[in-house]
Amino acid sequence: MSLLLLLLCLVSYYAGTLGTHTEIKRVAEERVTLPCHHQLGLPEKDTLDIEWLLTDNEGNQKVVITYSSHHVYSNLTEEQKGRVAFASNFLAGDASLQIEPLKPSDEGRYTCKVKNSGRYVWSHVTLKVLVRPSKPKCELEGELTEGSDLTLQCESASGTKPIVYDWQRVREKEGEDEHLPPRSRIDYDNPGRVLLQNLTMSSSGLYQCTAGNEAGKESCVVRVTVQHVQSIGMIAGAVTGMVAGALLTFLLVWLLIRRKDKERYEEEERPNEIREDAEAPKARLVKPSSSSSGSRSSRSGSSSTRSTANSASRSQRTLSTEAAPQPGLATHAYSLVGPAGRGSEPKKVHHATLTKATTPGMIPSQSRALQTV
Repeated sequence: MSLLLLLLCLVSYYAGTLGTHTEIKRVAEERVTLPCHHQLGLPEKDTLDIEWLLTDNEGNQKVVITYSSHHVYSNLTEEQKGRVAFASNFLAGDASLQIEPLKPSDEGRYTCKVKNSGRYVWSHVTLKVLVRPSKPKCELEGELTEGSDLTLQCESASGTKPIVYDWQRVREKEGEDEHLPPRSRIDYDNPGRVLLQNLTMSSSGLYQCTAGNEAGKESCVVRVTVQHVQSIGMIAGAVTGMVAGALLTFLLVWLLIRRKDKERYEEEERPNEIREDAEAPKARLVKPSSSSSGSRSSRSGSSSTRSTANSASRSQRTLSTEAAPQPGLATHAYSLVGPAGRGSEPKKVHHATLTKATTPGMIPSQSRALQTV
């Protein structure tokens, strides 16, 4: 009996020495308490020493918090500064570690070491920090027309793996089905993708994607509106008609503007054309007519007669000084002047001939002839 008690004491001693191992999972931003209990502080509190160590996923080890020489040291790392503390009365035997708020960088293997008077106790805690999936983004890929295929895409940017995606329809009216259309295919290589084949009008509705893991769930929704092919053609025809109408209106306005500009230009040019036509009668007056030519001939004949008469008068005065007047010459002189009065050019008379023909009675007759003319 005494031997059995001894073995139990040895087992309990070694168990306390080697410590225990615990695994804890917590969600980020929450609070966690890592357990560590001992009975080494009761006999002698002055020599009690407590230390928490963290070995992260990369194998790096660092001190989180310690108690030594009646002092607690908690701000030992920048990552956990102000977020770690002893959860209870560590001098009475509860040296548990509290972390709040929890961050993904807190994940790793924690070791609690309690020493006092040559005795010590170790305990190990593996902490796994779970990250809730971020709100997924829902997208559509494909055409929203009857008979076509449409792909629903859903993905969360962050979160602890694995993340499970689930697509389903949202019931908006009584009697609507929450399941996906019959001809739907899930891409198992990418669970966030669902292919809706051969769309129909009944495929229209609200679809929801839920992304979830151990930490929680997040969801997004997208609306699918399938359009009838005939309505698409009508819309395209209406748009084409509107464009054609706009072009026709623009063309009519442009033609009206051009017509106005042309009329304005013609009005500005019309006075110039009238002034140019006004000179035409002057040009026609230059052409001699039968009456005008006769008038002009008479006037020119009269001028020629006066010119001849004046020349004859001057000649007669000269001849009168050289020779005496001869009777009967007046009639001859008048005959010389008469043809000139009818418009013919006077004949050239040599000075010798005039001298022979001149008579003393010529001068009065010639003067009368000139006056008659």
